[in-house]
Amino acid sequence: MHALLILDLQVGLFHGPEQPWRGEALLATVNSLLAKAHAAGAPIFLARHVGPAGSPLAPDSALTQLIPELDLNGSETVFEKQRPSAFAGTGLLEKLKDASASGLVIAGMKTQYCVDSSCRVARDLGLDAVLIEDGHTCSDTPQLSAEAIVAHHNATLAGPFCRVVKAADWQF
Repeated sequence: MHALLILDLQVGLFHGPEQPWRGEALLATVNSLLAKAHAAGAPIFLARHVGPAGSPLAPDSALTQLIPELDLNGSETVFEKQRPSAFAGTGLLEKLKDASASGLVIAGMKTQYCVDSSCRVARDLGLDAVLIEDGHTCSDTPQLSAEAIVAHHNATLAGPFCRVVKAADWQF
């Protein structure tokens, strides 16, 4: 069974000053994945990237809260992380094992940080990692457009690090 992992769809990243590329399309894609996972009874995990208390990314900061546009039903597991990898210091691997998940479907933000790191680590940990091709995004950087970053990661990660699948083609 595959679990769904949604990375860092939180207020400060999604609604912040650097708007994510294709943000509304990403939201629709993630909500479609949530609906599929809910219908199949697949485990769902949502990561919130947080920093130290008193910082703009403090766990209780409005910036680190999940965006309200997500179609959640309360069955999901929400956890905090402090590193790009969703596995570093979070107990996620143990939670996946407890849920009898041998694979992980990955979506969210930001492509070049948390999405990339989590895909690579998931495969290294023996999970069947699946990156949703149209299910991750980021913002433009001074060096590259977000569109180029997403395309590059879809191409680079496919094969050695994960399978890359369009959301419409994925079933839990």
